[in-house]
Amino acid sequence: MPIPLNESYAFCRRIARTRAHNFYYSFILLSRDQKNAMCAIYAFMRFCDDLSDEQGANLSAIAEWQRQLDAALEGRYADHPLWPAFHDAIQRYAIPREYFHQMIEGVSSDLEPHTFETFHQLYRYCYQVASVVGLTTIHIFGFDSPEALPLAEKCGIAFQLTNILRDVREDADNGRVYLPSEDLEHFGADLRKHNGNFVRLMSFEAARARDYYQQSQPLIDLIHKRSRPSLWALIQIYRKLLERIERSNFDVLDRRISLPAWEKLSIVARAAVR
Repeated sequence: MPIPLNESYAFCRRIARTRAHNFYYSFILLSRDQKNAMCAIYAFMRFCDDLSDEQGANLSAIAEWQRQLDAALEGRYADHPLWPAFHDAIQRYAIPREYFHQMIEGVSSDLEPHTFETFHQLYRYCYQVASVVGLTTIHIFGFDSPEALPLAEKCGIAFQLTNILRDVREDADNGRVYLPSEDLEHFGADLRKHNGNFVRLMSFEAARARDYYQQSQPLIDLIHKRSRPSLWALIQIYRKLLERIERSNFDVLDRRISLPAWEKLSIVARAAVR
């Protein structure tokens, strides 16, 4: 028997509070219902990621998660405490179902060692694991113009490229090389050696991410006014992370670069009074 809806949302809030190290700060600025929905969507994404990252991850576990998703979309819940809140959120904000299938398709690809020959291939992966998140969340933020959709897609690309630059060493240790082979060859870079070639490669990819941030900037004015501070804060947190990576001269091979909590809270405070 599924748990009550309020307990399901409480579970999702706990997941978001303890694991959404960047997203959760921007949730603070949303209404209660929006915050609950964001936490439910985040919890779904988090469990998707875990299915591809945990020891012994396999396609059968992802297939079972897909089965539970399909049932939850119809209002039939497995024992997992996520599903009642998840179903309520997608119904409340009319979120298209295909986004969640695309997320699962994206994380499924992480079960195999990753290499991408071209940026076009990497873009497709970033779309599946990040752009669909942006497309999902703008339904919770609220928007009226269809012009918001391609901008949310680009915003997701910017976020994922930032994550990739931050996690180069960790991903390489797990057999995943997300930066395109064509770029690695062009710069003659080795992802385990911090030298001039590596820095030039990373600078090139950082410029690409910054360009997607710039292209997606008009999105803030296209979502409902009440939600704009939250989106502004989220974008600023990720842009500041990218800036910190750049200022470190891309010193990402020996440490994981992140923003301290005080800086994230400062961004949220500025967003609240904009």
